[in-house]
Amino acid sequence: MSSTTITMKAVHYEKPFQVSVREVPLPKIKHPDDAIIKVTTAAICGSDLHMYQGRTAAEAGLIFGHENMGIISEVGSGVTLLKKGDRVVLPFNVADGRCLNCEEGNTAFCTGVNPGFAGGAYGYVAMGPYAGGQAQYLRIPFADFNALPLPSGTAHEASFALLADIFPTGWHGLTLSNFRPGESVAVFGAGPVGLMAAYSAFLRGASKIYVVDKIPERLAAAKKIAGCIPVDFSAGEDAVDVIIRENDGKMVDRSIDAVGYQAVGSGKEAGEVPNVVLEQCIKVTRPTGGIGVPGLYVPSDPGAVDEKSSQGMMLMSFGKLFEKSLTIGTGQCNVKKYNRYLRDMIISGRADPSFVVSHEFGIDEAPEAYEKFDKRIEGYTKVWIHPNGSL
Repeated sequence: MSSTTITMKAVHYEKPFQVSVREVPLPKIKHPDDAIIKVTTAAICGSDLHMYQGRTAAEAGLIFGHENMGIISEVGSGVTLLKKGDRVVLPFNVADGRCLNCEEGNTAFCTGVNPGFAGGAYGYVAMGPYAGGQAQYLRIPFADFNALPLPSGTAHEASFALLADIFPTGWHGLTLSNFRPGESVAVFGAGPVGLMAAYSAFLRGASKIYVVDKIPERLAAAKKIAGCIPVDFSAGEDAVDVIIRENDGKMVDRSIDAVGYQAVGSGKEAGEVPNVVLEQCIKVTRPTGGIGVPGLYVPSDPGAVDEKSSQGMMLMSFGKLFEKSLTIGTGQCNVKKYNRYLRDMIISGRADPSFVVSHEFGIDEAPEAYEKFDKRIEGYTKVWIHPNGSL
């Protein structure tokens, strides 16, 4: 970055359904363990839409962007493993590597980076004072711990950027369900995380993979995964019934909720039904099977459909869950637990998750990209922003 440059462009949250591109101060080294990157690629994530839609406590001024990669432009005096010019991708989790949770590999729940809360992230409400990377430059706290080095150049840019969140998160969702090779899997939600959960199931040897959604472009993307069976829940028949029929009359071994708290129903339950996917997972999973929930649920929702949901509470068939002896795993992905190995799978050619990327833009086009991604129109499934221009 030029010594005369004092501002940069960044995606700035204004109010529900409105973001802008503003000039903001450049990030600075605040601690010897910091580094600064020139951002080459940042994603618009489905989780960003929760804030964009006003469904969180996000306030005006927040710079979005928790899926980020780029080239190191500056390092603090305490950084020893990285240098200027290194190409890196960042877990969306900000972690210090020193607390008990980090020592146990649970970096999504670091207690040292966000006082009073377990977990930090870039550009996300309630996740600490860390600006997002939908900007030309970004500060990386605890850079040696948080930055994953990548081969130099521009190869695999679209796939490597997915290591910041959705590829590890999809893999994590499968792990939360206690999946084993050879088992059958039903994934609810064919957004980016759901597609990555289905793709992870393919890579890990699932015998059958069902993906449930209603958006044609998403179901078409699911078809790109070898052996994946798309299920359109808006077609008139209950998705659980379709899956059981297609699975030779049997429930699946594992199910994944990749939708979260803004789930919608169909038929008589059309509209937002926060518990509908959890209920479907309980119904479709065989006794002693497992459910993984990488889909986002929040403790407060100002736009919820009812009072209980606004407090992060909902009805769930716990009796049936108990009767079937189902396990259920939840929570944010500990990206560092997976990203190094998934990186090496990309480099070796064993994995190429970039098929989920539908659109790429410069930063000035971000407001339009948010609007179209939110409306799920024109085939928008996963969007890359290149804040410093195309590669």
